Amino acid sequence: MQTIFVQVKCELGLSYRVAEELADIDGVSEVYSVSGPYDLLAKCYLPDEDDVGHFVNHRIQSVSGIRDTLTIITFNAFS
Repeated sequence: MQTIFVQVKCELGLSYRVAEELADIDGVSEVYSVSGPYDLLAKCYLPDEDDVGHFVNHRIQSVSGIRDTLTIITFNAFS
């Protein structure tokens, strides 16, 4: 299983709607509202054989109201 985090920047006024849509995507475990340059943080679990780029491009970035994303690929979990 691969774990990735995707930071999401939304169009103004659309963060809550985008968060609800992201939460319904298979593979998205949790969606948090956050402070800073991005509006949301999505924690995602993907099968080892899945392509991260394809998931982000076709599942995450296709959600209406998203302006920008930044993907963090994890290596090890220490807890």
